[in-house]
Amino acid sequence: MPHFTFANRLKFALKIIAIAGFALPALPIQWLFVRFNSNAQRYLPVIFHRYVAFIIGLKIHVKGAPSKNRPLMLVSNHVSWLDIVALSAVCPVSFIAKSEIEGWGVFGLFARLQRSIFVNRSRRAATKKVNETIAERLKRNDVMLLFGEGTTGNGCAILPFKSSLIGVAGELKSLWFQPVSIVYTKLSGLPAGRYDRAHTAWYGNMELLPNLRSILTGPPIDAVIRFGSPHQIDIKTNRKKMAADLEAMSRQMTYEAHYGRKTEF
Repeated sequence: MPHFTFANRLKFALKIIAIAGFALPALPIQWLFVRFNSNAQRYLPVIFHRYVAFIIGLKIHVKGAPSKNRPLMLVSNHVSWLDIVALSAVCPVSFIAKSEIEGWGVFGLFARLQRSIFVNRSRRAATKKVNETIAERLKRNDVMLLFGEGTTGNGCAILPFKSSLIGVAGELKSLWFQPVSIVYTKLSGLPAGRYDRAHTAWYGNMELLPNLRSILTGPPIDAVIRFGSPHQIDIKTNRKKMAADLEAMSRQMTYEAHYGRKTEF
């Protein structure tokens, strides 16, 4: 983490002011788009997050593309809050997020205005209701993004993907799942090793503010987002096997980004 000198304090403040300068007028506009169900509600977050990526110094490299098939759910690994910025800058998505995020002040407000669906993972009885809500959104051709691990990791390895929300397929006749991998590959244009990945990762008991300051005052970051081949499933599909398959594909894409290995799906 960079030492928080006066220069870093000034850099942090200027970047926060720059982001707020866009966010403050955009928030009520997005609220109106959501309130009146305008199609623009999908695209204003993309513009906002591209701007945030520019301010942060986040350069995004995309391999592959989101599937055109619908209904579509993207399933990704999860490293940091920075994933939200990077993935939202690439395509219009809404996130399936843990319920605690809804109460995170301005971050919760951003999540609500991006039409995230919040999940209380401590209440398994609520899973069916959540799956019904997700299914309704998917039927309206909203692309939903699920972080398959259910939490953030250290950016070096993929944690096991959870299968509970993949049960949304039971609410639909068929559904397309597409694996996604996000990897932070470079700092200041140089390859990021295992130690360097701690700069972008936000996991465990890490506090948000110090990590936010580290990202905003640190070196430019390169992120690689890979989209794997989409897979169609239906009510007969074994969701645990599907979760394991998506995990394996995300892991292979992550290793390819880290080590340059060629992988076909």
